[in-house]
Parts: sequence; C-alpha cells; structure tokens
Amino acid sequence: MISFLDFEKPVAELESKIQELRQLNGEGEDAGKVDIEEEVGRLQAKADSLLIDTYARLTPWQKTLVARHPARPHFNDYAAGLLTEFTPLSGDRSFAEDKAVLGGLGRLDGRAVVVIGHEKGSDTPSRVAHNFGMARPEGYRKAVRLMRLADRFGLPIVTFVDTPGAYPGVGAEERGQAEAIARSTETCLRVGVPLIACIVGEGGSGGAVALAAGNRVLMLEHAIYSVISPEGCASILWRSSDRAQDAADALKLTAQDLRKLGVIDTIVPEPVGGAHRKRAETIAALGEAVSRAIAEFDGMAAAELRQHRREKFLEIGRSGLS
Repeated sequence: MISFLDFEKPVAELESKIQELRQLNGEGEDAGKVDIEEEVGRLQAKADSLLIDTYARLTPWQKTLVARHPARPHFNDYAAGLLTEFTPLSGDRSFAEDKAVLGGLGRLDGRAVVVIGHEKGSDTPSRVAHNFGMARPEGYRKAVRLMRLADRFGLPIVTFVDTPGAYPGVGAEERGQAEAIARSTETCLRVGVPLIACIVGEGGSGGAVALAAGNRVLMLEHAIYSVISPEGCASILWRSSDRAQDAADALKLTAQDLRKLGVIDTIVPEPVGGAHRKRAETIAALGEAVSRAIAEFDGMAAAELRQHRREKFLEIGRSGLS
C-alpha cells in the first residue's frame, strides 16, 4: 500500500475510488456480474495522467517531501539489489559500531567494490536502531577505515548518501563529531581509487559531504542535497520553521539546480511518482549509472584521480555564476 504525500491528495482520492469499485464488485449477490473495468480503466488513466502532471512541476519543498518518503530505497535495498557476494564490515576499531553508516565489500556487475552508505531503516524499530540515518563520529570513522581499505587494495568506492545530517547529540560532540566528518571528507579526496557518490534521498549538510566528495556525484531526480535542512534554515533566517517552504526555494537543493551549479554530475531519472513507487526499477537504473561512472576512470592513475577530484570541487558554482 502506497503512502500518499499531502500534495498527492487528488491522486489518492482517485486511487481510493478505484479500490472501492473493485471491492463493491467483489461483494454481495451480484459479485462479479457488473463490468466495472471500463470505469476503472477511465479512473486509472485519469490518476496516471494526474500523477505525471504533478511530478512534472514539483516545487523544491515537494521534492523535499518525496526525498524523505519512508518507502524510498535505502542502503540495504541497494546492496541487496545491486551487489553479489556482499560482505558487511563493522566497527571503527576505536569506539563502537554505528548502524547509521553501513558498508562492506561486494561485486557490482562482477567488479569488486567497497560500498558505504547511510541507512535510515524501514520501520520504527529499525529506524531507531539506525538512528534515522544520523551518524555519530564512529560511523564516519568506520567510513574512513573502509575507504582506506579500498585504497590499499585498489577497489573503487561507491557511496549512498541519505541522511538528514550528522547526529548533533552531546555524546557525539564530545567524541569529536566535527573532526570525524572532516577526516572522512579528507579521506574521500585523498584516496587513489575512483569514488562514485550517489545522493539517493536526503543529502544533509556535512553529514552528507563526508561521503560525497567523489570523482562523480550522481543524484536521483527527486533527491535533495543542501548545506542545511529547510526547517533549520527557516529557523535561523526567520526564527520560524513555518517558513521551510521559502527556505527550500532559496537553498537550491534540487538535483536540477545543483546540476546547473556543477555540484553534481548526473541526474538519474526516477519512475513517475518517485523512487518509492517502483523501487526495483530505481535500484537498477542507479546501478547502471554507477557502473558507467566507474568505467570512466578505468586505468586512471591515483595521482590523476586525486587531481580530478581537486579540480572538480574548485569548479563548483562557477558555471551557475556565469
């Protein structure tokens, strides 16, 4: 059962009518005797057309809601759908295991890779266990450990970014949250292997950049990527989170805006209605895009890969300012 967002109410009403017709046709003495397929087909066509029109003109705030949809594919879904021989690796070797950041070794289209990503969880218990995708310092230190492992053995790195931001708790700050994020970002830039970053849901602040400083940054069509959440921005600028929609407009957080600014390289299309409606199709499309991106850097020396990342990030924003 699809969970509809507020702006999808007209579509939800049509889907509800279709469901009611089918239920009524399957109940009572005349069950199955009335041909409702023509009416159902008409309503379904109308619902499909309305969904296409709605998603063709989403506002930045509506894209934010889509990016946060709880049914969007998460790290575990991408690992299960794209990788073979996946072996998860745990712990930062210093303090603890952080389940908000997962990673390990696997094969993507037969190629050995190291994958790292945020995991939000799929239901209430798992969301609590994964801290809603908000990593503590040990999560980023685990990411550093895995990136260094990839560098040592010459394996490409693929990251899946989906976090509201790093966990802001007192304990996390006491254990060096800022240093851990900075060290992870630095490691992204220093490794001598290709690093392909994928923004698959929310790309929130430094917690996202820590896994996204790659040679190629791919972004799903309705994902978001910003220095701060719309609510946080509104609270700072207007002293009220009620202005979140205005903040979303100003932040330029959509894939389309970020492509113009050179922050990301490729927009991966989502199925009509968002990734949560056709999860397998979304996962397959992103997997193909990642494989193509890795292939671009075949044979490139470590020094060239580092220089490529340096030049890429120095160029960010220049195209959008010209």
